Amino acid sequence: MKFEKLSDISVLRLYENIRQQVAADNSNDRYHFLGEAAKQQAADLRREIERRNLYAPPIEWT
Repeated sequence: MKFEKLSDISVLRLYENIRQQVAADNSNDRYHFLGEAAKQQAADLRREIERRNLYAPPIEWT
């Protein structure tokens, strides 16, 4: 996997960064900038977080 060499905190930071981008994107009623690539990246990070037995709240995609 592409996240194996990253520290736990780095994986969590990447995931949190996507969460913040999704929140900003959701607050914008007119334009949405995040697409399938961001969803796939978040899913890959989520699997890595679960593999490492870490905790991060799930991202709410709306």
